[in-house]
Amino acid sequence: MLSNKIYKHFFLELSKYFLITLFTFSAIVWTVQAVNFLDLVVEDGHALTVYLGYSLLNVPKILTKFIPLSFLIALVLSILKFDNENELIILWTAGLNKLKVVNFFIKVSLIVTLLQLFLATAINPSVLNYSRSLIKSSSLDFISSMIKTNQFNDTVAGLTIFVEKKNKNGDMENIFIRDEGKVLRSLEDSGSTDNITIIAKKGRVANLDNPVLVLNDGIIQSEKITTQKDNKNNNLQTVKFQKTILKLDNIQTRSIVQTKIQETPSKMLIECYFNDEDKEILNCPRDHKKNDVLSEINRRFGMPLYIPVITLILCFLLNQREENKFKNFYKYFYPVFAFLILVLAEILVKYSGKSFTNTLIYYLTPIVILPLIYFEIIRNFLYENLRKK
Repeated sequence: MLSNKIYKHFFLELSKYFLITLFTFSAIVWTVQAVNFLDLVVEDGHALTVYLGYSLLNVPKILTKFIPLSFLIALVLSILKFDNENELIILWTAGLNKLKVVNFFIKVSLIVTLLQLFLATAINPSVLNYSRSLIKSSSLDFISSMIKTNQFNDTVAGLTIFVEKKNKNGDMENIFIRDEGKVLRSLEDSGSTDNITIIAKKGRVANLDNPVLVLNDGIIQSEKITTQKDNKNNNLQTVKFQKTILKLDNIQTRSIVQTKIQETPSKMLIECYFNDEDKEILNCPRDHKKNDVLSEINRRFGMPLYIPVITLILCFLLNQREENKFKNFYKYFYPVFAFLILVLAEILVKYSGKSFTNTLIYYLTPIVILPLIYFEIIRNFLYENLRKK
């Protein structure tokens, strides 16, 4: 009964440090990313709701990234706190078996490992894929704000807009538009004209069921390029207008809308790597580019396996006695060593995708060294007991 209270106390302290560290790191990184994502509104013209949704949907990815490091810091702080407050000495004197405490920490690390596996393999790809769909389906609600004065605005691929003046109401003056990507299909048959140039004295962005650009007092110059033998001929046609309306509901910005590898479901990535047929799979490259796919698979399934490894390494902190002259050295050595293991695992996961052999080594390394470290801990505890006798 007493041991259950002790383990509960350990778990609460460990959970407290873990959650505080995890959310602190994640909040800092999310804030920095959220500032960078402002380009979705300022440069690409997406709605503020799209920006907020896209930013918030990146939180699970950030949390997953910092789970191993946060658990490492939480475990170090918990053990050192118990040691500094002499709680560990009291427990050892009372006859609490150190190996049971080690086993308790291992069980907690397995819970954290399963949590990261669940987030990395199932939650993150789905959430990130949904966040990308927000960009795909977003209309340019802030088209007026993305058009800056006295500079060529090329946010939309194939479309360049220049505006000399714009007032607070959104009314624009001296407008120049160059359409080289057949973006403004409402003006002409997409197959009949190569380039369109529009010059207007006034204009404004309006919402008539869908976003439109209303232009007044200008000309539309259509250019058709034809090839005869080795000569190219430019046929120009100019049309004057008092008022014209350009539909903007079909235009797309330069925002990346293609689903990335980290946004692809884990099942689809595995099918991609082992796909030897001509079956088309989303984000499934051919030949050597499959290395990126395998690296992403290893990041999701292999990286969490190193959490129990760093846990066992930090359990050596339980073995330091007051009379040990190297105690202060070990307080720093084991945390730094565990941190280096995490850094090395993060670096090697990229190279693990170079070949299937590298992948096996990446997975087998934590599986092999776990029992070796555990038996070394047992040996140390037995040696310590012999010294006491």
